[in-house]
Amino acid sequence: MNKKQALPWDNPRFHNWIAVARACQVMGLSLARALQPLDIKPPHLDILINLFRTPGISQQDLADKLLVGRSNLSMLLPQLEKRGLLIRSSDPQDRRVLRLELTDEGTELTQKAIAIQAALIDRTMKTASTDECNLVGEVMTRIIRELTTSDAAEVLDTEAGTNIGADRKA
Repeated sequence: MNKKQALPWDNPRFHNWIAVARACQVMGLSLARALQPLDIKPPHLDILINLFRTPGISQQDLADKLLVGRSNLSMLLPQLEKRGLLIRSSDPQDRRVLRLELTDEGTELTQKAIAIQAALIDRTMKTASTDECNLVGEVMTRIIRELTTSDAAEVLDTEAGTNIGADRKA
């Protein structure tokens, strides 16, 4: 950068985006601390909540929902299964597909964890008015939409020197 170029942190969009990212990091750390008594971590909670909401989801569909690879799940699912929180079973129509469901113990633990997360979110979001909370949600939804459109993905892919965006359109 030369001296005439503005520094990115002088740009309000950059500065505000960093604030959002830091808030997400701090929330993640706070959630991890709050979940310690249940002996689960936020990635476990993501899995458990999705199984709670979508019983019988396939391992691949769960990976897609969580925006992670199946290999990431392959490390976490056995931990939860060993604790007796979930069961994996073959799909009767396609034995290659693994279906995931919570056990009764998994459902009970998930409900406790959801209560912890909801209380943390409620406490955190009380710092903003209802209108401000709604505005944050609307703006984040627009940002997600922008980042997940194929045009935006192509721009990112081009800048990264890949052609993943071309694969998406095929």
